[in-house]
Formats: sequence, structure tokens, C-alpha cells
Amino acid sequence: MTKIINHNHLRELESEAIFVMREIAAQFEKPVLLFSGGKDSIVLVHLAVKAFYPARIPFPLLHIDTGHNFQETLDYRDELVEKIGAKLYIGSVQASIDKGRATEEMGVGASRNKLQTVTLLDTLEELKADAAIGGGRRDEEKARAKERFFSHRDAFGQWDPKNQRPELWNLFNGKKNMGEHFRVFPISNWTEMDVWQYILMENIPMPSLYYTHKRRVFMRDGIWLAEAPFMELKEGEEIVELDVRCRTIGDISCTGLNLSTADNLEDIVKEVAASRVTERGGRSDDKRSEAAMEDRKKEGYF
Repeated sequence: MTKIINHNHLRELESEAIFVMREIAAQFEKPVLLFSGGKDSIVLVHLAVKAFYPARIPFPLLHIDTGHNFQETLDYRDELVEKIGAKLYIGSVQASIDKGRATEEMGVGASRNKLQTVTLLDTLEELKADAAIGGGRRDEEKARAKERFFSHRDAFGQWDPKNQRPELWNLFNGKKNMGEHFRVFPISNWTEMDVWQYILMENIPMPSLYYTHKRRVFMRDGIWLAEAPFMELKEGEEIVELDVRCRTIGDISCTGLNLSTADNLEDIVKEVAASRVTERGGRSDDKRSEAAMEDRKKEGYF
């Protein structure tokens, strides 16, 4: 294991993230930690536990449930919340649809991923949250590379990448006007490889989705997608059972699965190191347009 892990590098990243976590607790009154059940949010929870041990983490977890999540993700979420004694809030996309706050996409290729924005903003307003802690990393996607550690959102929850505050000498400005909030990204300087090496070093339990398993899938636009009752097949698409794993986890409708034999953390690290496709290259929602993520973030997305 030591051959594939740079311990000093990871401890420096860990220290930086823990410092940011403590700054969040110091500067904000009602922060929440956005928890998707993906590896980045799992690492955030692990770092928060370390930052405030032996006390419990001083902010609740918030999960935006699309209603189209992998069951393995929900099971992992509930077990983790019970284990660390945290409070969990759940924002429901289905409830937003039922209230007329969001409109369900129809037809082949429909996804609830974009609908999360309305649910997220409504839930943050309901909770009166002044900071939302997320797992964005600067190597992840072009738009996320523009984020600060403390990323300001206006009273409408929108993000202006050209109007962000400088962050010099690790000084973070959390001042805001009424109704505004911040998205805070403690692992901004981490890469996907850093995340997996840290998970390996800390031996953090992960959802089974990240390990190779058999699943019924179909190919669409070069991406393997999971079979689900709400997934409508196009003509010519065929369900097959393959050995796959998730590299990134989101709504079932847009989460691509990779053909893989990696059934342990060391193999996952080696597989990520050898990959020539970006992590979000398997997210079908990012392929809707060149600026898909940036457009969604300006509207208030994660």
C-alpha cells in the first residue's frame, strides 16, 4: 500500500480541509453538509468527524433525494448517520414535483438530476442555512475549477463566477447579506486520485456500488447505464448483465458504470491511475451541452 500512497501529501490536504471545516463552524450559524452518498461527500463526513472529535460534528447532513437513487446509496447514508450520531435532513425532488415547483422531464433520456436545484434551494431556505458544504474539486470539471473555498451565492442562490472574493493566505471571508449563503468546498485542492488514496489510507468503508459487482445495464451514447423501472429504452438498446462499478455516483438516470474487475480499494486506486477518461466522462448529464455544469451552477446547482 505504501508504494501507491504519498502519506505526507495526503496529510497536508487533510489538515487544510480540517482547517476549512473549523472555519465553517466559526463563521456560520447554520451550516449543512451536502451528502450525496458519493465518495467525496463520504470523505467530507470523515474529515468533519476528525475535525471536531470527540464532539459530534456541529452541523447536520442534507441529502437531496431525487427518488431515483441507488438503494445501496440510501442504505449507506442511513447507516452512516446512525454511526456518527448526526442529524439528517432530506429534500425530496418528488415533493418539489408534486408541489409544482419542478417539472418532470418526459421521454427517453429524461433525468431528475437538474431538478435537484429547485429542491436544494428550497430546502436551504427552509432550514435557513447560511453555508452548504460540498465535495467539489478543481480537477473534476471546468466550472468547478472556478470555485473558491468559500463560494458566494446571492439571495436567489445563484453563482456569479466573475464576482467571487479573493482568498489570500488562507483567509476566508464569510460575510454576507440577509438571504445570501455560501457553498464551501473543503477538498477544493484534492484530485480524484487524492480522494481514493485517502480512502485507502484511512480505510473508509464505501458503498458496494464502488466495487465490481454484477448489474443489468444497457449502452447509451457510449455509456453503460443501470436498468431501472423508470429508465425507458430506445429502439435497439438491449439489457445485458456485466461486471461493473460506479466511478462517480448520482441519480441512476445519469450515472455511468464502468466495466471493471476492481473489487478492493488498492485495485480502484490502480484503475483510476491508469484511466485516460475523466471521472465525469461517465456522467450523461454533463454531455447535454459543453457548458452544462456551469449553467446549472449559475442557477444554484451543487
